[in-house]
Amino acid sequence: MSFTSSMQQTPKDIAQRVIAMEAAAITNLITLIDERFDRAINLLQECKGRVVLTGIGKSSIIAQKIVATFNSTGTPSIFMHAADALHGDLGIVQDTDLVIILSKSGSSPEIKALIPLIKNFGNKIIAISGNDQSVLALQADVFLDTTVEQEACPNNLAPTTSTTAQLVMGDALAVCLMELKGFKDGDFAKFHPGGTLGKKLYLRVADVFVHNEKPAVLEIQSLKEVIVEITKKRLGVTAVVDNENNLVGIITDGDLRRMLEKKSDIDSVAAADIMTGNPKTISDDELAITALDMMRKNAITQLVVTSEKSTKELFTFMTY
Repeated sequence: MSFTSSMQQTPKDIAQRVIAMEAAAITNLITLIDERFDRAINLLQECKGRVVLTGIGKSSIIAQKIVATFNSTGTPSIFMHAADALHGDLGIVQDTDLVIILSKSGSSPEIKALIPLIKNFGNKIIAISGNDQSVLALQADVFLDTTVEQEACPNNLAPTTSTTAQLVMGDALAVCLMELKGFKDGDFAKFHPGGTLGKKLYLRVADVFVHNEKPAVLEIQSLKEVIVEITKKRLGVTAVVDNENNLVGIITDGDLRRMLEKKSDIDSVAAADIMTGNPKTISDDELAITALDMMRKNAITQLVVTSEKSTKELFTFMTY
């Protein structure tokens, strides 16, 4: 099957052209960020209620994505379809809410009908549009310009570049609010407890090692006792402690093998002779992903977990 057009463009050529056009439009969006963006952020920060996002057609789909981004980053938001708003859903908008309206032209019939209704309620409006002379742009409290030179569609009709610009403007608002609020990974984890992302952000070291044994030997204990402890606790490692239970080193099964290869006389070998001093440690309240990254970077498979909460069991191991 041939994919060439009348201009002999391959699918690769078309894809590269589309991406280049949209990338150029997004780059140009930087020049459209001015004091109006600051005013929009001020309105969002002052909002005592929710942020209601609305639009029609493809813009409504982008509005839904921005709602999801806002909600997951600490800005309570809700979606209202512009057409449904005219048939009862306008009840979504409460007195303390702020409304963001997305529209490429800013002059769709539903948008033109919706604007005076929202303004009569007394709610502030932020417009995200590509037409600075539209009804929406002129009636909004703040207008954010997402003008694009051309759609990626060869007929310059299907919303492509313009919806990408809307999406990026929404991301810019969300990230700006995040940083101004000091929204950290711990806050992010509260809204993402499920799936891989949630586990990375929410799972703590204490959640992972909770059932692990706690192998330990004294510095002066014999090789036989070390082997028994490692075998009994089945983690492939043991901590080495002093008489006051302070951690001074660790011995892994790999350490044992290397020692046996080098020494023939092992009767006098004690734990202190073969241990690795100053082992890598991590607190039990650290994120589990941090512990895994530490093990990967240091090419180790066991990590000593310390705790300030227990006086009897000051450490255990996390294995990878």
